[in-house]
Amino acid sequence: MAEETWSVAELLQAGWSESDLAWEQHAAATLEALAKGDAAQVRHSAGAAVGLARENFAGDDPRLATSLANLAVALGPGDENSASLLAEAGRVWASCTPWIEAMTAPRSARSSLFHLRMEALHRDTYRERWAVKWRELADEGCRCVAGLARGDAPPAAEPRLKQWRRECPALLNDSRKLLAAVILTAAPENSSGRLAD
Repeated sequence: MAEETWSVAELLQAGWSESDLAWEQHAAATLEALAKGDAAQVRHSAGAAVGLARENFAGDDPRLATSLANLAVALGPGDENSASLLAEAGRVWASCTPWIEAMTAPRSARSSLFHLRMEALHRDTYRERWAVKWRELADEGCRCVAGLARGDAPPAAEPRLKQWRRECPALLNDSRKLLAAVILTAAPENSSGRLAD
């Protein structure tokens, strides 16, 4: 996947900031380094993602949870800080409901002007359908962190990274932020029945 380049104006128009995009890049770099077995780069990228998240995101932002979980993985299960990072990540996922409720449903007509009109006429229903999906993703994020805390299996960086490359939305929107938080968590494959779809 080629690195995305967006102008500051494009980021602002989409409701994103440079730190939103930089976080995503650090989270993906964490998984890349983990897949390659580059422990030093895993720690560097995970630490950078935590720094960005703590400085720029709200305390209930799921990307903070992902950053904390990935840093715990980077430090390893024997590190004295790993368990507390995973506990904090679990608390962030558990508290992210207000963040999810503030999300904006993407506007995307499927195939015709008819679909665009239907979406406009039934905006509340459309948003509620997205909200259901967002809650499912948040539940999966909780399961990922719980799987790490239990030590279910080694983190599955490569399949999650491949999934991100395949499913990364082309548009900058709130759904992409949440999807990144779930997929870019270095969690065991069996922490939930599946990876996010």
